[in-house]
Amino acid sequence: MASPYRTLLAVPGARAFVTAGFVGRMSMSMVGIGIVLLVSAVTGSYGIAGTVSATMSVAYAVGAPLSARFADRYGQRRVLVPLVSANAVAFSFLIGSAVFEAPLWTLYPAGALAGLTQVSMGAWVRSRWSHVLGATAIPIDTAYSFEAVMDELIFVAGPMLVTSLATGVHPAAGLAVAASCTLVGGLAFARLRGTEPPPRPPAPGAAPRGGVLTNPAIRIMTPIFLLMGVVFGAIDVSGVAYAESQGHKPLAGVLLGCYAAGSASAAFWYGARKWRSPLDRRFLIGITLLAALLIPPLLVDGFWPMLPVVFVAGLAISPTIIPGYGLVERLVPEGQLTEGLALVSTSVSIGVAAGASLAGRVVDTYGAKVSFGVPLVSATVAAVVATAGIRAISKRELSSQTIAE
Repeated sequence: MASPYRTLLAVPGARAFVTAGFVGRMSMSMVGIGIVLLVSAVTGSYGIAGTVSATMSVAYAVGAPLSARFADRYGQRRVLVPLVSANAVAFSFLIGSAVFEAPLWTLYPAGALAGLTQVSMGAWVRSRWSHVLGATAIPIDTAYSFEAVMDELIFVAGPMLVTSLATGVHPAAGLAVAASCTLVGGLAFARLRGTEPPPRPPAPGAAPRGGVLTNPAIRIMTPIFLLMGVVFGAIDVSGVAYAESQGHKPLAGVLLGCYAAGSASAAFWYGARKWRSPLDRRFLIGITLLAALLIPPLLVDGFWPMLPVVFVAGLAISPTIIPGYGLVERLVPEGQLTEGLALVSTSVSIGVAAGASLAGRVVDTYGAKVSFGVPLVSATVAAVVATAGIRAISKRELSSQTIAE
């Protein structure tokens, strides 16, 4: 492992909360497909399964920033322990309703409750990194680069694990393991008090503090992250459809793995460098490069030539996401950091769902090749929004000096 990452993981308590956080957020790549596999197996309807999964996703988008706000105010442990316990109960109710064939309507409140109590664990981990690195010379971008690699591993391994369990053991097994990851990882994470950021409740007599969306810069960053989520969701669907259209459907995972491998490689490279250019400039370059590198997939024919093309496209993902999170860390007051990180993370999740749906419609109407235009258009719009809002972002940065990692 490169020296910056050895130094990072040598920070007291870091290995423990990284491990607990990794387990706790494994479920983020598992619960959606786990619900689809379970409900479709029981009801025989992918339509019902999809709407239950969508109900969970919408509830998660509402609940995750709220729980993160409470964590900022009252401390991670006080919020996390009851939250993951309630989440385990909610998923037990959902699994039980499906397995024991309760009335179909019960699946929707169960899915909503599971989503409301689902934790945006990646935001909580990044907030903890910001706290423990505050007194060190280690740049936050190194930690965010490391977390980007962890996210890639989760999104590669999670779907394979939940699918194998649901198809090879029991339709409910994948979802049960996903919920168990949230519970076990969340409780272990909550026990690690030494690295927990201190709570920052509103001062007595102070005016009520508004949500993080009152920050103008966050109102710029949130739609950008949503559009990047559309890119990721559309890439998944387009990749699978393209592999099938080329007669290589069993290798669809290899195609998507090339995106992930490109992103993970870039994340390691990015975090190991010492940057001197301003953070907002790096973000703008990254998102512009992402849009440019999504053009070649529209021009290439053949499954095997597509593999290196999508690997190269993946190289721009992490160098966009990492400085994006870094900007949020700089733009949001310390007492709202977990909420801000959770908000942009859930924006990505909403975008993934929207991108998958939109790309699927394009595949059905125009074919798999054309569907690669969905992530291209989304990334282009994101680059335009970023360019238009970069001045507002720059003005709100806590430091206008160049940063070094």
